[in-house]
Amino acid sequence: MMAFSSFWKYCAPLSLLLLLSYSHTARGQAVQAENVTVLEGGTAQISCRLQNYDGSIVVIQNPRRQTLFFNGTRALKDDRFQMVLFSQRLVRITLTNVSVSDEGGYFCQLYTDDTHHQVATLSVVVPPEVPTVEVKTEAVEGGEVELTCSSPRSKPPATLRWVRDRREIPGVISQQENGKTVSVSNTIRIPVERKDNGAALSCEASHPVLVGQKRVRHYSLDVHFAPTVKIIPPQGILREGDSLSLTCSVTGNPLPRDIQWSRVNDTLPERAEKTANILQVSRLSQSHNGTYLCQAHNNYGRAADHYTLLVYVFVPPNPHPAIAHPTLPSSSFAKEYQDPGAVVETHSAVPYAVIGGILALLVFTVICVLIVTIWCSVRQKGSYLTHEASGLDEHGEVQEAFLNGNDASQGKKEYLL
Repeated sequence: MMAFSSFWKYCAPLSLLLLLSYSHTARGQAVQAENVTVLEGGTAQISCRLQNYDGSIVVIQNPRRQTLFFNGTRALKDDRFQMVLFSQRLVRITLTNVSVSDEGGYFCQLYTDDTHHQVATLSVVVPPEVPTVEVKTEAVEGGEVELTCSSPRSKPPATLRWVRDRREIPGVISQQENGKTVSVSNTIRIPVERKDNGAALSCEASHPVLVGQKRVRHYSLDVHFAPTVKIIPPQGILREGDSLSLTCSVTGNPLPRDIQWSRVNDTLPERAEKTANILQVSRLSQSHNGTYLCQAHNNYGRAADHYTLLVYVFVPPNPHPAIAHPTLPSSSFAKEYQDPGAVVETHSAVPYAVIGGILALLVFTVICVLIVTIWCSVRQKGSYLTHEASGLDEHGEVQEAFLNGNDASQGKKEYLL
């Protein structure tokens, strides 16, 4: 018992000293690390906070456990890393031009009697670029067009959507990982008509880093369709010596480049001049009469329109104005190519013609009345004469019977019978 008391008397102070020493060392070994999030291409600050630093060795390593700095001295030849602060409370380095390959945990290690370390996690965010638009199928009138909007790199994945007239167009979304980044696409199929040509669509890419902003790609629909042709005729009528100018208005996508002018069943006049979509003929004459055609075509169809030219010739003024009669094409020719813009000229002689027609009708009516009256009168007189002659014949026969006596009486009986 005495021996144990003596042992404790000598060991107790030593144990207390060791406990105090361990407590002081534990407080000096404390180290803390801070996580960092940075945009790709930016600059990251990696910090290691020390508590009660007593001059022990501090080592900073990258995610591959390669030593970057040893007590403030560069150990890895990468100029993107710089030691910006080394104090008893804080050790800080910077990494410039950060890429996704730099992402991971950076170790803050404190070497004393025991090794203590903390990990600072570096996260790299990749915002999307302006998306691209790819036309999968060509837009043709009456068909469908397939459009794909793509964002090749983003982290975390971007959100893509199609918008037309401020309304979202639902599409098929797909994602594909490319290492640490993600490729996102949104594909739509929409029916198109001629009226949709030039319609504005937009593909919007949103991302948490953009803070409410969007990366937008605008796209205009390019709808292909067959051409349409319309000839714009001149105003008024055309006389000999005038000039003719016809404009052929052509639409289509793609717009036809070759516009052809021709004359049905004949060649163009010698004085005809063609300039793009305009046909001009100077000093018109009746030999220029006919139907003129304008034709155009592209890869999706062809179209044509026609105009019938009538050149008028006027008779010199006289006391009885008359209507000028143009030389018209044959009946079958005119029937096949009717021109809705053709103008037939009338003059002030029209009222005289109307008056003459009315007078002729009145004269004809009077003549008809006279003929009918005379015919009825003649018919009535002939009927009266016929009845009078029949009466005289009967009176003669009675008188003869009376003069002849009995024979006459017998004859009278026979007559009476």
